[in-house]
Amino acid sequence: MAVANPTPRVVIFDLDGTLCDSAPGILAALRHAFAVNGLPTMDEVTGRALLGPPFYESLPPLIGAERLPDVIGAYREYYGHGAMFDVTAFPGVTDLLAALRRHRVRLAVATSKAEHYAGPILEHLGMARYFETIGGDELDGSLGSKALVIGKVLSRLGGPAPDSVVMVGDRSHDVLGAREHGIACIAVTWGYAVAGELVAAEPVQICASPGEVASRLGVRIDAEAS
Repeated sequence: MAVANPTPRVVIFDLDGTLCDSAPGILAALRHAFAVNGLPTMDEVTGRALLGPPFYESLPPLIGAERLPDVIGAYREYYGHGAMFDVTAFPGVTDLLAALRRHRVRLAVATSKAEHYAGPILEHLGMARYFETIGGDELDGSLGSKALVIGKVLSRLGGPAPDSVVMVGDRSHDVLGAREHGIACIAVTWGYAVAGELVAAEPVQICASPGEVASRLGVRIDAEAS
């Protein structure tokens, strides 16, 4: 599946691990939630693997479905009281967004994070102004796959043709979710994917920097101010 040439009309970005490094706040909230529910402390490898996919999908194999509501409740209480803002924009990403907007590309966010948190986080980072819509999961977890969140965002965008849209994400579920809608996905390596994950998912390209993503999308970010 080829990316639209020279520049797609719509680019949808994942949030955690793609636009920003949100690991410190997420992992702190998870450690708190595990502790108050009497669960063993996660090791670093396990914690990193949880970054990105919906907790409704990734946590039950670790803690059991019966403990999930209490863990998510404790997580949200801690996360919403400040940990959500323990985030940092990845270098060069804001310049990439600015360059795409200069080329009149429509931009959106599709994240498995609850939308309730995604908007304020992007406002905090100064990125929200670049996006036409910011879509995420519902608080009840009813959009439990990346494909469902992407579908929500596409609907808000008016249903653009799949070959005019590109997804940019850091985990395999971004690639697979986009593929369910016939959308090409560029995977980035600065996020939270485990070894071999992105190669196995077969995105249209794997990029190591925002500059590489810009080149793949037909724009330049050199010396452009955000």
